[in-house]
Amino acid sequence: MADIKMLQFTSASQAYPAKRAADDRTQDFLEIARPYIIAKAEEQASRCSQCGVPFCQVHCPLHNNIPDWLKLTAEGRLEEAYELSAATSTMPEICGRICPQDRLCEGNCVIEKDFGSVTIGSVEKFITDTAWENGWVKPVRIIADRSAQSVGIIGAGPAGLTTAEYLRTKGYEVHVYDRYDRAGGLLTYGIPGFKLEKPVVMRRVDRLKDAGIVFHHEFEVGRDASLAELRARHDALLVATGVYTPRAVAVPGADGGHVLDALDYLTASNRAGFGDTVADAARFDAGGKHVVVIGGGDTAMDCVRTAVRQGAASVKCLYRRDRANMPGSAREVAHAEEEGVEFVWLAAPAAITPDAVTASRMRLGQAGPDGRRAPEVDPGGDFTAPADLVIKALGFDAEDLPGLFGAPDLSVTRWGTLRVDHKTMMTSLPGVFAAGDIVRGASLVVWAVRDGRDVATQMHHFLRARLGAAAVAA
Repeated sequence: MADIKMLQFTSASQAYPAKRAADDRTQDFLEIARPYIIAKAEEQASRCSQCGVPFCQVHCPLHNNIPDWLKLTAEGRLEEAYELSAATSTMPEICGRICPQDRLCEGNCVIEKDFGSVTIGSVEKFITDTAWENGWVKPVRIIADRSAQSVGIIGAGPAGLTTAEYLRTKGYEVHVYDRYDRAGGLLTYGIPGFKLEKPVVMRRVDRLKDAGIVFHHEFEVGRDASLAELRARHDALLVATGVYTPRAVAVPGADGGHVLDALDYLTASNRAGFGDTVADAARFDAGGKHVVVIGGGDTAMDCVRTAVRQGAASVKCLYRRDRANMPGSAREVAHAEEEGVEFVWLAAPAAITPDAVTASRMRLGQAGPDGRRAPEVDPGGDFTAPADLVIKALGFDAEDLPGLFGAPDLSVTRWGTLRVDHKTMMTSLPGVFAAGDIVRGASLVVWAVRDGRDVATQMHHFLRARLGAAAVAA
């Protein structure tokens, strides 16, 4: 095969996959971008500069071999590109869809400033979707029989699923316990279909089930079994529950019946997408309502864009800082604006009534310890926005796991996240490990995948040592 020239960024302009028109895409919950054709994926991959220090790879939490699989894609060697991508990630097509590439790999591309970054996420999505279509995604390969030892994983989100795959590959018996009726965690119920269509998640879950991983759905630790009982049942445990306690809005009226927590709202919408019966469905339906979403992260963006698709009369997003300081992805903000969402920057709720939100104008004061300028009330700037439905999207904190699990010796930090030895990833309880958001706090899916990969290695070492100790004792 003739060598394909790279470094084509001077002749080939940056081109993301074409988006469907806003008026079209707001009529459904399908993904908003059309897929690349092969020629376009090859062209965009060929823009890679193949730099000596690949900052895209350095700034990827998984340290994916990005320049290498871009080169293979440019050469039309898509199966090899997929295999290299999958070597470091258990769900590359999911990360390709939902990672904030503008803050990670693409945001650190060396050609970004003058030529526009390589469209890394879109190429990653393309090569893995192509692999699924062509049967290149193989069943989980089990390299040894270690079924004499079993592992229990609490939580079927990205960290738990990643750990389950790696430990099953090593031959352990793996059981996954999850509170929901479907696996996937926030991938399934927290992220809308227009960012991540659910069959994309379910095919990953089905691949793990086909590998012999046992899923225990609608299982709550503390109700269906205590943590102590699960410890007795398995040789090692992983806690990968994520963080699900919504942060409160401390203003009068915040407990009104028309005020919803973001995850409750998104879960109801995703359940409707599955065809499930949603209890009190009208309460979670934005159709014909004036909607105000409070918050500025990616969850807030998911809420405003869901409300648009449900047929809201108007959708406003209140955020207490300005556009430059919002934590959500700039791309998601742009998508939302295209779809008719109105952003009200430097605004914070002061009171909520049954049909309106009274908000205070804010200004940015002095920088705090984290370097961010703290918002403060700008006197005399109050205003009122009509609101039949108010959605709180201010982030999530950890649940009281020691209390829920009946495990008072399970040590937590002052933030309520699980305290772990950061070398072994083990909690204060021997043989009980933790990974993902329940350790980090609310974070990115890609970091959960990274933690799942890392903790699988540590759990394998622990299980090998435990088996060796048992053999010596015998």
